[in-house]
Order: sequence, then structure tokens, then C-alpha cells
Amino acid sequence: MAEAAAKPRPAVGFLKIPESGEPYLEGHKCKVCGAMYLGERSACAKCGARGQIEAVKLSNKGKLYVFSIVYRSFPGIQTPYISAIVDLDGGGTVKGNLIGVEPDPKNISFGMPVEVVYKDALGRKDREGNSYLSYFFQPAS
Repeated sequence: MAEAAAKPRPAVGFLKIPESGEPYLEGHKCKVCGAMYLGERSACAKCGARGQIEAVKLSNKGKLYVFSIVYRSFPGIQTPYISAIVDLDGGGTVKGNLIGVEPDPKNISFGMPVEVVYKDALGRKDREGNSYLSYFFQPAS
């Protein structure tokens, strides 16, 4: 009997892959002041509240805040690519790569609507051969 394909692992800790349902990005929001963070924390860096941080599902829609076209990188990383920071609707600011658009400044605009998509992490695998799922941004459809 053939083994079932292993579920991919999340490339980062704030990417959640539920048993049923779609992957999503998880933020942590302060219930006192509303500050949003990636990664778990016990205290809010903005207001100092302790024990008031709750996990929240982040939106898959947002706006491009800033970008950089990368022409030189580590060996094995295909260039050029677009490194982007996106302000997500409802809160949260996330860094990732912008795909689906030519890496030329005339094709990209600050404030352009984008959406989060979840794809294989560029074919990368761990030592045991497990694949990774990552997130990317693409122009909103």
C-alpha cells in the first residue's frame, strides 16, 4: 500500500496549516490597544499590557507599502525578485515576495492592492525530504 503524501510544513511559524480548511497567516493582537504583531508574545510592546494578547487570523488582502527589486542574493536564489512589505486589511504588516508581476518599477505601485497566496516554498525541502508551504503576495484580481 502506498504511503499518503506528507502534508507540507509551514515555512514560518505564523503560517498556519489547519487539518481542514485553507492555510492562513496568524497575528497576535493586543486586546487593550489593538497593536498587531507576528509571533507570540506575553506583553504588548506598545502599551505594556500583560496577558492581553490574542491570536487572530490575518486578512489575505492588503496594500503594498514598500518594495525592493533584488538583483543579487545567496547562491541558488533566482534573481531578480521583488521583496515587499504589505499592510494587511484589518491590521498586520508582513514582509514577503511579490509574484505575478515583472520585477520592473513601472509595473509596481505603492498602495496597489495585493492578495496573499500560499504555494510551495520554491521546491525547498528539509533533511528528511519534507516540503514547505510558504506565502507570497500577488496583485489582487
